[in-house]
Amino acid sequence: MSRGASAAPSGVPLPGNRWDRLDGVWPDEPPFVSVIVAHYRQPDELARTLAALRRQDHPADRLQIVVADDGSPEPPRVPEGVELVRQADEGFRLAAVRNLGARRARGDVLVFLDADTAPEPAFVRELTRLPALAPDCVTVGRRRHADLRGVDVDRLAESAAERALPEPAWLTDAYRRSGDLLRADDRSYRHVIGAVIACSRTMFDASGGFDESFTAYGGEDWEWTYRAWLQGAVLAHVPAAIAWHDGPDAAGRDDGALANRNAEAIRLADLIPIAGSAGRGLRSGRVDIAVAAPGGASPGQRFVSLDSALAALPAARAAARPAETATGGGAAGAGSDDAFDRVRVLVELLRPLRVDGGDLAAAIDRLDTEQLGSLTLLSPEGEPLVRLTATRARAREERWGRDDLFPTAEAAAPGIRPLAEEPDVAAYLGGWG
Repeated sequence: MSRGASAAPSGVPLPGNRWDRLDGVWPDEPPFVSVIVAHYRQPDELARTLAALRRQDHPADRLQIVVADDGSPEPPRVPEGVELVRQADEGFRLAAVRNLGARRARGDVLVFLDADTAPEPAFVRELTRLPALAPDCVTVGRRRHADLRGVDVDRLAESAAERALPEPAWLTDAYRRSGDLLRADDRSYRHVIGAVIACSRTMFDASGGFDESFTAYGGEDWEWTYRAWLQGAVLAHVPAAIAWHDGPDAAGRDDGALANRNAEAIRLADLIPIAGSAGRGLRSGRVDIAVAAPGGASPGQRFVSLDSALAALPAARAAARPAETATGGGAAGAGSDDAFDRVRVLVELLRPLRVDGGDLAAAIDRLDTEQLGSLTLLSPEGEPLVRLTATRARAREERWGRDDLFPTAEAAAPGIRPLAEEPDVAAYLGGWG
């Protein structure tokens, strides 16, 4: 799937993660929305969710509802006007069935719901506002929990609230600390819940869709969100978009919740290579920071340049294909095994050099902390030595044909020295030169 677009998409290009620039703004006309409802052997829950979707205050003629069934023994019954797509029962394949539903979708904005999650009447309108205005936006609604047996769908908000169960405190706390994800960072993917999300078709295609190698409960939504983030997604929590999940949060169920969470964390440790997600000693199979060698360097200069840079960044790896790595590699929706498909930062050595001290590691920290698009490190004479680029900024720049959506900066790097002459590699390795 193509990473960059030949022409800029329609809508508003937002800087950074600043979805608040659109506070109070609504589309001139309601977007055409496709709601994809993932289902497996939950006929009563599905009927309730479809009834709730029929009560949305979004115009019915601008709403497509697709039930994507993961191989239920009996095909689900859906009312007239609701489309049904099915796949064979080959185990838990939520990621694949969501992709199946997305292929049927005709909307400019896609909403993903689970069959046991019934939306309040304003859900679709509230959740799709930002993706309709700014196609980079990925929105997550407020998933509340209740015992929904016997709930009155005609008064869903009031009836479900009477049976409400606790909301997960870790999630509500995260939304509060981040200002509803306005202050999102590289680990905010953990706060996007797949049962209540929306994105534009543009962003879904840019991400490559859900990774169909996920065949067990949990993690496919976080992995997808992380790839969308690398593609320049703007993350936003929309608390006014409320949908009610039938039963408690997974952590509140006595069904091996801790073992399930551990399995999910171990799987994601290999797929999301950033600190705090990847293993501390066990290396991820993906690359987080890629270092590209300088052009026009001799073998000795290239060796010292790369080796000293990688010594300063122990988690980094030499870029195998700099041109691809500069935009984060290929789409991973089909379970790509390309080690460079999750590169978050590209470090380009602009000339032969030797890295000593902590300048390079400090530059990575600054790029992250200030959410910069790029940071160029300079010699004392002002010569560019190293350029660090956030791949999410590069992806958005390519999509919109603009380079002003993320701030850039320069900084002196006294611990990085140009190599004007051929280095003595043995002396460099031995420590005497």
